[in-house]
Order: sequence, then structure tokens, then C-alpha cells
Amino acid sequence: MKRSISKHHSALGEDFTCWRLPSLRLSLGILVSLVGTLVLALPVSVLARVESPSPTIRVRVDNYTQASHDILAKAEWEASRILGKAGLKVIWSNCSTRHSLEAPPDPCKEEVPEAANIDLRVLGTPPPNTFHDTVFGFSVQPVLASVYYNYVFRLAKNDNAEFELPIILGTVVAHEIGHLLLGSKSHSATGIMQPQWGPESIRQAMVGSLVFTREQAKLIQSEAQKRMRLHMVSLKEMPIGVVEQ
Repeated sequence: MKRSISKHHSALGEDFTCWRLPSLRLSLGILVSLVGTLVLALPVSVLARVESPSPTIRVRVDNYTQASHDILAKAEWEASRILGKAGLKVIWSNCSTRHSLEAPPDPCKEEVPEAANIDLRVLGTPPPNTFHDTVFGFSVQPVLASVYYNYVFRLAKNDNAEFELPIILGTVVAHEIGHLLLGSKSHSATGIMQPQWGPESIRQAMVGSLVFTREQAKLIQSEAQKRMRLHMVSLKEMPIGVVEQ
């Protein structure tokens, strides 16, 4: 009796398995179809937003000071971090400002500033007869930014904390690049675009919290994308045979 019941259950199990597998295949097919339908139903803007990379700018750095390569590299890293939090990617080109008859031509000097490029000058002090009254630097629309290395160096030395130097320098660089992307009258009451930095601002810079506001980040991304589009248009309009350096 037990054996016959076992055989009966086994037969029922085989019948159930034979019925369930096609059903499972059918369910998987329906699921795949539904997923495909949902993907097709997503707005194109949503898909583009997921796939589109962050806008990118190129910054050509001309160093006219005694700042070492290590300090500049750390400052560029800090500026990239701050601008990256605003949704902007930065590519740095460090150019030599010292030439000799034996040295090969500096390719950076042959570059023509483009709409998507920014020229950054690291100066010691303000040039003579300058009308800029800013302490750390200034910017000139649309592509020129200047920072004063000696002021940053003096600030770090007064605090007896030279490790502050590249961090503050990088924050100043991000501030001036922010002016170029946000406009000259873009100072704000909070964040990195404050017109004057007191001890609290320096403390925020040292802990990495002196950054762009959310509204400024949106404007920075929009302006960078606009510059990238202008750059692509200029490339398409270049005469045949001309190769961009």
C-alpha cells in the first residue's frame, strides 16, 4: 500500500514537473518582454542622463613662481576634487615657463585657447599697475584665471602649517575657475565663492567642506557643456587638412 502511494505521488510529481517547466519558460519570456517594454518606455532624457559623461574642461597651467611640481600637483588634485563635487571633470596641462636655446619648443605655447579651455597663471604677486584688489587672485572672462602663490604661501607660513599650502592653493584655483564658469559677479554668502575668507573658511577648506553650492554646481555644468558644444562646432568648421594640436 505504501509502495503504491509512493508510485502514485511520483507519477503526480512527474506530471507536475512536466507542466511546470513550460510555465516557467513562459513566465521568464513574459518577464523579459516586460523589462524590454519598460526600457523602451523610459524617456530618452533619462537614458541620456545615465549614459552621458560629466562635462570636461582643460586647464593649461603656467607657473611663474618657485612652487614645486609636487605642490602644484597636490593643488590641482584638490581643485579637481572640489570641481568634481560640482560635476565637472578637469584635465590639467602643466606648461614650462623657462626656456633656453637648447630646449625644444614648448607645445603649450603653441596652443590656441579654445572655448572649452582655461588658462591658469600661477603668479607670485599681483603684476604692477594692476587694478585688481583681490587677495588670492582674479579672473578675466572667458578663459584667463590668475592666482597669487606668495599670498597663499604666507598664509600657510603664518599658521606654521605648510601642509596647508597645496590645499588652500587648490581651493583658490577652484574659486577662480568658478568665476570663469559662473560669471565675474558670482560671489555668494556661503561656500567657496565667498568674496572674503576668514578663519572659518580656511578651516572648512582644510577639512574639504568649502565647496560650491548645489545651484552653483548646476550652473557650472551647464556652462561647461555649452563650452564643449562650442568647441565641437569649431572643430567641425576647421578646414580639411588642419589638425588640432
